[in-house]
Amino acid sequence: MTSATFTSRFYTSADGLKLHYRDYPGPANAPFTVLCIPGLTRNAKDFEELAPHLAIKYRVLCADLRGRGLSEYAKDPMTYVPPVYVRDMASLIRSAGLSQVALIGTSLGGIISMVMAGVMPAKLLGIVLNDIGPELDPAGLTRIASYLGKSKPITTWDEAAAAIHMLDGIIYPGYQQAEWLKLARRRFIEMPDGAFRPDYDFNISKPFASAGAVNLWPFFKAMKDIPVLAIRGGTSDLLNPVVFTRMKQELAHLDQAVVPNHGHAPYLDEPEALQAIDRFLAKLPSRLGPFTAIGRTFRSILFLMRLKMQGVI
Repeated sequence: MTSATFTSRFYTSADGLKLHYRDYPGPANAPFTVLCIPGLTRNAKDFEELAPHLAIKYRVLCADLRGRGLSEYAKDPMTYVPPVYVRDMASLIRSAGLSQVALIGTSLGGIISMVMAGVMPAKLLGIVLNDIGPELDPAGLTRIASYLGKSKPITTWDEAAAAIHMLDGIIYPGYQQAEWLKLARRRFIEMPDGAFRPDYDFNISKPFASAGAVNLWPFFKAMKDIPVLAIRGGTSDLLNPVVFTRMKQELAHLDQAVVPNHGHAPYLDEPEALQAIDRFLAKLPSRLGPFTAIGRTFRSILFLMRLKMQGVI
């Protein structure tokens, strides 16, 4: 799969950060725009296989969250939390001149997507959750915490590839050297002194300790009238299969797909993921009807009022 042409665009967050996203324009008659939101330590390059595939039919935007990729690092590390990311995504949507989008969220991007479903459902045509659910398995959280905000000295791309292989070899057991080098170029950056480091602000680790403490089930259940596709890596240590089963029980309309032999998280270039996403997006409306949008807005107001009364927000 070859890379499609994209334009790097920037917008300003509510607290004044210069944030970046890739804009793949798609065809002139694209029915809607897909917004891809990456995981905790990832960036817009995570979707450089998926985005060109989708851009055959849709406009595709791939976000660099604050503190990642070409986006500015936050002055206050405690703004590296989902409520702030949601505000940033709202600013991105506004800056791109869009009223409604479909979301594809990997890991943290899926958490952001669930929160967006609770607070701005009238802007969402549908949501793809990539290897994330309303409960996070402690095993996965422990693994992520073991490397988050840390890096050994690395001086070549081969060393960067080896570092990722050491971390993720069990997650992507079929990858060869070419794939590890590709991941290195997505996830590392070369510094002016010739050293290499992960392409994110190490301060994102500071709020991470509370990552598993928030109850996301109310946000998940708020998607009851939003089309949702949930994808799970077959060996994921963050999205437990029991939780994956319960997700379908709670949302009967939920579509599900599994990427076998991959852990957390699939890159969405796997045939199982691509086919599931293609089928899902093809079923979405090009825009919401006015009564649907009004109804969702009203329900989101009630939803937020309930959360406030319960002390969740």
